[in-house]
Amino acid sequence: MAQHQSEEALHVHQSHIDSQLSDPVCGMRVTENSPHHMEHGGKPFYFCSAKCLDRFKSDPGKYLNPSKSEESAAPPEPGTIYTCPMHPEIRQDHPGSCPKCGMALEPLMPSLDDDDNPELKDFSRRFWWTLPLTVIVTVLAMFGPQLGWFNMTTQTWIELVLSVPVVLWAGQPFFVRGWQSIVNRSPNMWTLISLGTGAAFIYSTIATIAPDIFPEAFRSMGRVSVYFEAAVVIISLTLLGQMLELRARSQTSAAIKSLLGLAPKTARRINQDGSEEDVPLNHVHEGDRLRVRPGEKVPVDGTVEEGNSALDESMLTGEPLPVSKRPGDKVIGATINTSGALVIRAEKVGSATVLSQIVQLVSQAQRSRAPMQRMADQVAGYFVIAVVVIAITTLFVWGFFGPQPSWVYGLINAVAVLIIACPCALGLATPMSIMVATGKAATQGVLFRDAAAIENLCKVDTLIVDKTGTLTEGRPAFEQAVPTGDITADEVLRLAASLDQGSEHPLADAIVDAARERSLALSAVYNFDSGSGIGVRGQVDGKTLVLGNTALMQHNGIAVTELTGIADTLRENGASVMYLASDGQLAGLLAVSDPIKQSTPEAVRNLQKAGIRVIMATGDGVATANAVARQLGIDEVHGEVKPADKLDLVTRLQDEGCIVAMAGDGINDAPALAKANVGIAMGTGTDVAMNSAQVTLIKGDLRGISTARQLSESTVANMKQNLGFAFIYNALGVPIAAGVLYPFTGILLSPMFAALAMSLSSASVVFNALRLRGSRD
Repeated sequence: MAQHQSEEALHVHQSHIDSQLSDPVCGMRVTENSPHHMEHGGKPFYFCSAKCLDRFKSDPGKYLNPSKSEESAAPPEPGTIYTCPMHPEIRQDHPGSCPKCGMALEPLMPSLDDDDNPELKDFSRRFWWTLPLTVIVTVLAMFGPQLGWFNMTTQTWIELVLSVPVVLWAGQPFFVRGWQSIVNRSPNMWTLISLGTGAAFIYSTIATIAPDIFPEAFRSMGRVSVYFEAAVVIISLTLLGQMLELRARSQTSAAIKSLLGLAPKTARRINQDGSEEDVPLNHVHEGDRLRVRPGEKVPVDGTVEEGNSALDESMLTGEPLPVSKRPGDKVIGATINTSGALVIRAEKVGSATVLSQIVQLVSQAQRSRAPMQRMADQVAGYFVIAVVVIAITTLFVWGFFGPQPSWVYGLINAVAVLIIACPCALGLATPMSIMVATGKAATQGVLFRDAAAIENLCKVDTLIVDKTGTLTEGRPAFEQAVPTGDITADEVLRLAASLDQGSEHPLADAIVDAARERSLALSAVYNFDSGSGIGVRGQVDGKTLVLGNTALMQHNGIAVTELTGIADTLRENGASVMYLASDGQLAGLLAVSDPIKQSTPEAVRNLQKAGIRVIMATGDGVATANAVARQLGIDEVHGEVKPADKLDLVTRLQDEGCIVAMAGDGINDAPALAKANVGIAMGTGTDVAMNSAQVTLIKGDLRGISTARQLSESTVANMKQNLGFAFIYNALGVPIAAGVLYPFTGILLSPMFAALAMSLSSASVVFNALRLRGSRD
């Protein structure tokens, strides 16, 4: 049953995207249908969420009149938007680099056509064209005197000429980013790289052109020592590191690309004259009739009008078994039709489809910032300044107190400090983990709204669950019929279903559906009456039937003693009981219940084994709630609670020091979902519930909480590994580069090795994050 509501369940977070409107706070595209809107200065503004609306209300001028320093963060015009993985508030409509950290921007929404990263192509061209020059300069510097090909003055000029293209052309993007970091007062890794390579190159150039201005202490092997090889090797290694990093970062969007790849390219449309044609998917409109043949993908979201089949929805919901579909059932675009042919009516197309909404939510979550990242951001800015101070100190300490040539040692060690201390690994530590984790979660039927949800979920120790629609299916289902006398159970069901054909009550629907599933022949009902409010009556096959509760039977003078014991047992197990009387005599009873989802018992056991305290809070009666709780082994139950009571329960538990998650599916759960440390919405529930929650379980399966929690634990551990590695790397690398070990071991770190270490540190963080793709489900 849960699958029938999948289409309704997955209207995630934002409305249909409209290319003409965007949220002035976050830049997300919105429409005039957004429930979050307000007027300011006589102009309407629309927002993607209540949070953005509140931010705008608190300071409209901040978003309507951004300062010059904030202009780069303003949302660009519609089209491909590029953003920074470390600073998602930076957005622009063309590729480039982040003005805050200098990192290459990447598309906000990956597409299947963006395999050729323009920055990767540019860096690759610069690297391969200048690599031979770097090799020649390095060989000359290391082996030139021994080979004796040139005198030292000539060799120095050759090194200068060959180094100019490498430093000034291949390294040009690094110097541009370094200058931007100074102009924007946002010191970053490029500040250090540009200072280090620039200092080495400028010093060497001056030493080549005007060697006589340097004292004798700067001379070695018949010339003033030059370090062109250090500058060119650092440039080449940094380019190589950026190429590796860009390739690895592109893999973090693999999950979104796989989701985008699910959508078919065409649809078979049935025209008004009955003819059929294959049309591009973007030519399908709401209301179009589409044929889906066996083996084909459903093109868009819609409703089955003709045919019966089973759809494989595993790619979106993770449900391994095909789901049966018949006329009137909802279907989700990109799911696979396994057997029979279907004719569907298109209802949601383009960006309004479930698949598009999932992609949008995953992309949004990938760009959000984890609380853990705040520490790294605060440290990184001060760290760069501290490194520059350490480098200057290194230069002068070695110059005044080091062995000869002391100032040469000082310059080289200062350059090594600047290069090895680049904070790129620190900045990438959490964004890469978040991007991989949210993509993996989406393929397992779990949607995270933001990074904070991933970080907080593993801390949860208390879970409050609603009953109806969360622990149970959320819709009544026929359980059994118990006959009296010579009548059979099927006949009791057939008569009751015939009578209930005229009723609109949900319990009646369950009885009628059960009879039809058993292929029982229903008879016409005459003189139908449901006015009592406690049951229905009418005539079927010439018999006067009465169907209802005990009060209705007593009102008609019909004794139910014969079945009282059975009825009490059924009620204790959470079922609703109705008696059927025929011509004034008790014919039997029917039990209808809201069945527990098949996955719920396992989910509750897994959560309890993980040490989570599970509490049921439901608006249903206490007896029904206790019956369900007994079956599931839940000890703490709160029945007949109102939405405010659920909110109070969350607040009380939080005041006691608990980290609370709330799982629910209805409008009445929304306040508690919003208040909880982590709100978890069932994918089979209402839009309001999902808009209030940070996590959505697409299938409405509580086992998804265990999956999400395991992924949360793995992701947080991965982020800590990345941050720990970045801090340890810099804590060890900077002192070694400064020459602290030299008095004891004679070890100095060449700037070339510092550049290699810096590049490998960034790449290692990205590759460590990619390990999450293979984490245990």
